[in-house]
Amino acid sequence: MSNAARTGSAQPAILERLAAGPISWGVCEVPGWGIQLPPERVLSEMRSLGIVATEAGPDGYLGYDTELTRALLESHGLELVGGFLPVVLHDPAQLDASLAKVRRTASLFTALGARFINSAAVVDEGWSARIELTDAQWDHLLAVLPLLDQAAAEHGVVHVLHPHWRTVVEREEDVKRVLDGSNVGICLDTGHLALGGSDPLEIARSFADRVAHVHLKDVDNAVAARLRSGELDLVSAVKAGIFQPLGAGDIPVDEVVLSLEQAGYTGWYVLEQDTAIVDAVPPPGQGPIDDVRRSVEFLQAIAAGTAPIVSAAEGR
Repeated sequence: MSNAARTGSAQPAILERLAAGPISWGVCEVPGWGIQLPPERVLSEMRSLGIVATEAGPDGYLGYDTELTRALLESHGLELVGGFLPVVLHDPAQLDASLAKVRRTASLFTALGARFINSAAVVDEGWSARIELTDAQWDHLLAVLPLLDQAAAEHGVVHVLHPHWRTVVEREEDVKRVLDGSNVGICLDTGHLALGGSDPLEIARSFADRVAHVHLKDVDNAVAARLRSGELDLVSAVKAGIFQPLGAGDIPVDEVVLSLEQAGYTGWYVLEQDTAIVDAVPPPGQGPIDDVRRSVEFLQAIAAGTAPIVSAAEGR
């Protein structure tokens, strides 16, 4: 699959391809995650920062009525990029349900002008902890990926696989097995790849032709080590600050972006700094927007060719 998901025009500037996810405002379907801000506020604050598109967020967050959702997006001057979809890919008994889920989501997304489904290969619908797959389960997963590509393409949507913490495609060896054993496009999520032990920069350099979508996060390696050791679960790690504004953590996000640009990537960059609001609703214009603003400024510096913001790793 070509990485140039938006073909037919000259390569757009980075900031013209800048999207965000509601998770950067603490909006997440995980029980106990925190306070959920309403779409009107989240979308308004996105647009105030110059962001031009959003991902869908949790199931139903932007509504189920396509006309109302379209009107909501248009009122804030935002496109819908697509969204995240957990599916079970290693179990043959779940194949029909997984394909049906992709088709339903693709139908909704295409009606709203969205282009991407980011699937995550969960163990089950309850997000049980990662398991080691047998060779037979791996064979099934790899054989299913082109079926998901086809199911999404039936509705004009691009399917990409999202390596993700607490899924069966989590660790470096899992990611390599997918890259070597399939042709599926991937969502290069700098944060989740790093959590699983992959090097996002190496993937950007060596597999740029497989990168169809990008999620940008920065990571505090000290908190990430506590997550990997089992001291923290993901929700606790988020609350402890595992994800940082771009440039404030330990991932060379600037190098990842520049490497992709040099390789001809023309797709979206989605700011996805998982955060949680746990105490009280911050006043409008305060709270999560402050960290997103820092990330936008970091990307503006890259786009302008100026030096990136000094990372937290250098400052400690």
